[in-house]
Amino acid sequence: MHKYVLSNKTFLFLVALIILLNFTGLFNEILEPDGTLYALLAKQMVITGDWVNLYSFGQDWLDKPHLPFWLAAISFKLFGINSFAYKFPSFICFIVALLYCYKLTKTIYSIEVAKLSILIFGTSLHIIISNFDGKAELYLTAFILASIYHMYKAHNQQWFLQILAASFFMACAFMTKGVFSIITITAGFLFYWLKTKQWQQFFNIKWYLFLLLALVFTLPELYALYTQFDLHPSKIVFGKTNVSGLSFFFWDSQFGRFFNNGPIKGKGDIAFFIHTYLWVFLPWALLSLVGIYQLFITKKNTINPKRWIMGASCLLTFLMFSFSKFQLPHYLIILLPHFSIFTAAYLIENASAKALKNINILQSILFFILVVAILTLTIIYASINLIAIIALLMLAMLCIVFIKTPFYLSAIFKINIVFAILLAVFLNLFFYPSLLTYQSGTTAAKWLNSVQIKKPVVVYNTTPHCFDFYYNGTVDYSIINLENNSILANNDTLLVYTPIENLNKLNKDVINITGLNSFSNFHISQLNGTFINEKTRKNCLDTFVVVYITKKRVN
Repeated sequence: MHKYVLSNKTFLFLVALIILLNFTGLFNEILEPDGTLYALLAKQMVITGDWVNLYSFGQDWLDKPHLPFWLAAISFKLFGINSFAYKFPSFICFIVALLYCYKLTKTIYSIEVAKLSILIFGTSLHIIISNFDGKAELYLTAFILASIYHMYKAHNQQWFLQILAASFFMACAFMTKGVFSIITITAGFLFYWLKTKQWQQFFNIKWYLFLLLALVFTLPELYALYTQFDLHPSKIVFGKTNVSGLSFFFWDSQFGRFFNNGPIKGKGDIAFFIHTYLWVFLPWALLSLVGIYQLFITKKNTINPKRWIMGASCLLTFLMFSFSKFQLPHYLIILLPHFSIFTAAYLIENASAKALKNINILQSILFFILVVAILTLTIIYASINLIAIIALLMLAMLCIVFIKTPFYLSAIFKINIVFAILLAVFLNLFFYPSLLTYQSGTTAAKWLNSVQIKKPVVVYNTTPHCFDFYYNGTVDYSIINLENNSILANNDTLLVYTPIENLNKLNKDVINITGLNSFSNFHISQLNGTFINEKTRKNCLDTFVVVYITKKRVN
């Protein structure tokens, strides 16, 4: 009875609305630390013309593969070096992910499930956050979905072009996050072949051609790593020499983190992604648990075995993340399409009228909690226009009350889409812009650009990637000890950006310090109650300054 929940006209309108609400995040500044580091790496490619070597603060940088930086650098070439240009390629990949999520779900499930799956995917919380942040996981999600789709289509007789496309997108996934993405792409097919006893697939030459072509398409990344590191064993990376970029790419960057024996280590908690999932996939998280349960408990004779392509891919990837020793919430982004498909399939195919009625009540309660949370946060934070937020909340509630829907399923989507719109508007147009005023590296760089002080800036005893990215002039990290008076002998006046406490260590008998401006600073990617509360915020703020330091003249 839910087969025609959405007309094509309504569906296209909602998709356009979802794309628009995620687009609003592209105009905010980039968040420290990772986002601005990656943006800076791409900026250096454009400025230096070196698209092979990656450097951070003048040192060789070895961590993530090159493709996101190459795409961001191309965007900088087209749109200039700015926040929008950095985020735009990942946003395009988000749209590509929507497209392939639709195509894949339509092929394995149905067009009705496909429609709902991308509406769920595009309105989940961490997708909204990721489009604001320009996450590399949006690239990865698009490449993984595309590779799975073309690999599935390669089961047909006219398979060569599909294998070509599947291997190309898997190589793109490798060059975005590393070789572990092969598990998410292929695990579902391996399980599907085993479950359906398609033993011949394990000996079919096209799958080995698929792997070989993926390796060939990965050669640009391998060449860049070999050129920067393997050809120069004397370079010091991670505090040691003889570091192989190729070894890092194939082992340390992925398996090393998983087993916690590589240069980049973590602690790991087997339950981390269980509780993380509950907020990452809002407002659909609780509802999707039923869809996942339905997939895994349904009798094997009543389920289309093709659906295990996505089911096994999701399960094995989730277990891999959970047992890894290096864990971050945004890792789950690549599985949000899987969760969205399971949820949509449950709603369309299995949910009874009674269940949908109860789900509608549950989602209404979640929406009410969001309204209360936004209003409470606005009052406590006290740096956002309260009247504007009240008007926004009233408009959202009016939409819930007065937009009528004929079915409970339609009502559920109405509530959750309004939920997503409300959350995206609040975060991207009110909360994030206010938070970013406390990212002092950004505000200081923009102030220096506005007053047009055309002088190299010495960044002293701090490493703000955001300052380096947003400042239009030269940034100097070479001076590591301003207490050494001989430095000023050759530099009569230095323009310095530094935490204010560093100035107290300088000898005022031999130098003059002229303050130009000061900027409040907080690590806004790690919010806490002290900062959120306007009454206690000043207790956790640091102060950064831009000053002139001049050596005193001896009479």
